[in-house]
Amino acid sequence: MKKKCAFFLLLISIIPVFAQGDFVFDKGIEKVTVPMVLINNLVFIPIKVNGVELNFLLDTGVEETILFSLEDNPEVNFYNTEKITLRGLGSEEAIEGLKTTNNILELDGLTSDHQLIYVILDQSFNLSSQIGIPVNGIIGYQFFKDNLVRVDYASKKVIIYKNDTEKREKIEKKYTAIPITIEKFKPYLMGNVVINKSNVDVKLLIDIGNSDSIWLFQNLSDQIKVPAKNFEDFLGKGFSGDIEGKRARISEFSFDKYDFKYPIVSFPDSSSIKSVRMVQNRIGSIGGEILKRFSVIFDYKNKKMYLRKNSYFSEPFNYNKSGIEIKHNGLQWVQETVKLETVPISGAVTFDSSGKNITNDFKYKFQLKPIYEIANIRKKSPAANSGLREGDVIISVNKSPAYRYSLQKLNEMFKSEEDKWIYLEVERNNQILKFSFQLEDIL
Repeated sequence: MKKKCAFFLLLISIIPVFAQGDFVFDKGIEKVTVPMVLINNLVFIPIKVNGVELNFLLDTGVEETILFSLEDNPEVNFYNTEKITLRGLGSEEAIEGLKTTNNILELDGLTSDHQLIYVILDQSFNLSSQIGIPVNGIIGYQFFKDNLVRVDYASKKVIIYKNDTEKREKIEKKYTAIPITIEKFKPYLMGNVVINKSNVDVKLLIDIGNSDSIWLFQNLSDQIKVPAKNFEDFLGKGFSGDIEGKRARISEFSFDKYDFKYPIVSFPDSSSIKSVRMVQNRIGSIGGEILKRFSVIFDYKNKKMYLRKNSYFSEPFNYNKSGIEIKHNGLQWVQETVKLETVPISGAVTFDSSGKNITNDFKYKFQLKPIYEIANIRKKSPAANSGLREGDVIISVNKSPAYRYSLQKLNEMFKSEEDKWIYLEVERNNQILKFSFQLEDIL
């Protein structure tokens, strides 16, 4: 089974969530601020599980709390465990996992007891290699259900407030309130798309665990037709396998007073969503590429979402024009030259064999750096046409060592302006090969 991913989105078909403990503020605390990492429009924060700090993806598109990739954290203890079956987005079979109860989740100033957690046993199910940082789990409804949760994409902070009248009144003076519904533990809003010159009202899951702008399910509505100008693409990975579909631009997307021109829309194929439990009249999802343009506050209790524009609001909608998806494939030791900071000993001079004075201003050190591998190549894309293949290990990008780039920077490069040249040096079957191609906007 392939293990490659452009972003991560999970919708699990298992037993409903039973009553669990609230996230309760410590005495005297009414606000908790947590630094977040923003990668590919996805939000990651640290949360302690039974005393051990782990990295979580925040995801309004899931009702459960899920853990995976725990091989580096054997000290995490779980209680009251039983085996269960997990199934969701993707076209393959369900996978085995564990259900464990009475867990304690903690942030600095905020605690929740008696939490139910699902653990994926398959260690190859790994988000870290696709994101570029350690990722151990996903948390959804349980994190959002009790308090006001602000996701500030611009300042890269998640702020949790006590959900009281005074705080809501202050928020309403600065933010636009959007009515939402909470159905089967997930938030939804109403919007409108202009597609193939037709206006279509759409009910969308608000999904901050989806890095794309919008997903539309063409098999659920006769009005949703994929535009003629589109391309086949790998859209992501769910519990049940890879999610395939098409990408295209549509003329317009709007909700409430906000309007977006020419967003990129993903159209998953029917086999990828066959195991998803749809609420009535749902047509798709709104994801991180739209939501990152705001400071967003979720108020599940009062069925509202508050929005305020940020510096990302007017950014154009881009996509990966190269056609390649890259993942981490381990670490390597790299020798680097660094300047010495020590003061030389007075009178100490070194000469080489010819009598030339040697200035010892530098030394070598070894550091662990990432190894990047091509995880997926879109058919007929510029990268595919150049001869690159899945499994190629990237040695250099535009004549710089690949390890000097973060995964996020590489992804941003592949989304940059049309006609930009990309030069890659790769290792394949113990041979070093060079390739070049131009980014092309086919939409």
